[in-house]
Amino acid sequence: MRRSMILTVAAVVSMLLLAMLVPTAILLRDYALADRVSHAALGVQATETVVSGQDKGAVATYLERVNRDSHVQTTVLYPPSAAHPEGDAIGPTPGEDDDVARARRTGRASIEASGGGAELLVPVSLGGSSAAPADTPVVRVRVSQPGFESEMARSWLVLAALGVVLFAGALVLADRLGRSFVLPIRRLAEYAGALGGRSAPAPVAPAGPAEVRELTVVMNRLVGRVETMLERERNGLADLSHRLRTPMTALRLRIEGIGDSEERERLNADLGQLQETVDRIVRQARYAGQGGVAPECDGVSVLAERARFWRPLAEDQGRDLAIEVTAAAPRPVAVPEETVQAVMDALLDNVFTHTPEGTAVAVSIAGLPGGGLELTVDDGGPGFATGLDPVGRGSSGGGSTGLGLAIVQQAATESGGGLRWESSPSGGGRVVVRFGPRSDEGLSG
Repeated sequence: MRRSMILTVAAVVSMLLLAMLVPTAILLRDYALADRVSHAALGVQATETVVSGQDKGAVATYLERVNRDSHVQTTVLYPPSAAHPEGDAIGPTPGEDDDVARARRTGRASIEASGGGAELLVPVSLGGSSAAPADTPVVRVRVSQPGFESEMARSWLVLAALGVVLFAGALVLADRLGRSFVLPIRRLAEYAGALGGRSAPAPVAPAGPAEVRELTVVMNRLVGRVETMLERERNGLADLSHRLRTPMTALRLRIEGIGDSEERERLNADLGQLQETVDRIVRQARYAGQGGVAPECDGVSVLAERARFWRPLAEDQGRDLAIEVTAAAPRPVAVPEETVQAVMDALLDNVFTHTPEGTAVAVSIAGLPGGGLELTVDDGGPGFATGLDPVGRGSSGGGSTGLGLAIVQQAATESGGGLRWESSPSGGGRVVVRFGPRSDEGLSG
């Protein structure tokens, strides 16, 4: 936005400067030419006085002196005579033409444009008013157009310097104006990007144009409302968990008092299944409220650290837990840190629960083109049962993970990724989880 504004102002100011300075430069050149012509007209009067004395030697000496100025050249053209049938001329521009003949015939001075400059023709009467027009010499003064060799160069340089100063001033003003728009929006964007952190950032102070200030106020109000809703949801979940556990504990105590052992075991199994279902529902609800408004974390560091957390248990069970990290940290993903840890816990817990002790496990963390991560967990166990959906809610069995993988799938899809399962190279199970990149990283990629 800032760059576009500067380029737009530069284009507009350039056109305005060209429309103003080019005509001004042409007018200055015309004024300089008019000034030369006026000075040449004054010099013609002195030339007429010398020519009227009818001494060609004096005329030649005078013209040699006045023609030292290369911009104004004076020539005296005498009419044809017996000695000079084509006319005689003293000066740097000899030669008769129709304009000279007309000036001699009419006896009137004239000024005409010539070669970008001007030409003055002034007839000079000899011997008084009784002289015939054919005997009248004509003074021709040619004035050249002003160029860089004159004072015009200085005037044009002043105009060019003025144009550069105006152009630079306009760019500086556009840059300042662009900053007043861009900086408040950038701070607002940084604030929005920090909303997924572990601690809520301080609200942005309204600044900039009225529209940006209004947007900032609305954004702060919206974030405040969302944070309040999330806090209420977290408090409600904590209260729900407490309210459910208390009566279930009392119910378990009553079951223990039943004399029939078979009935007691059956009720305990049903109550245990109900307890597990409640725990999973509460866990899933807590997951939905994690991460704030725009969740994110460094997926590489969190996944690698959580996988190493399971290494002591793997050693106790005689498992070979291999961890391979090919993605460079940091690698932001659009998932809160607690959820990423829960995903790794769910995958490794499924492997440790549904495969025999001593079964090898391999964890691979790789980056994706355009951002995001791919987490792969391979095991050497029996693999997934044919026709069984590992994500099926409420299902159970040797190849099913129930709600655990359902939470994994939800976390992956909500981040812009996905979940798939297949056979590992060793014949066991393979689960591949893709986490989507942070929103601004995905746009820039």
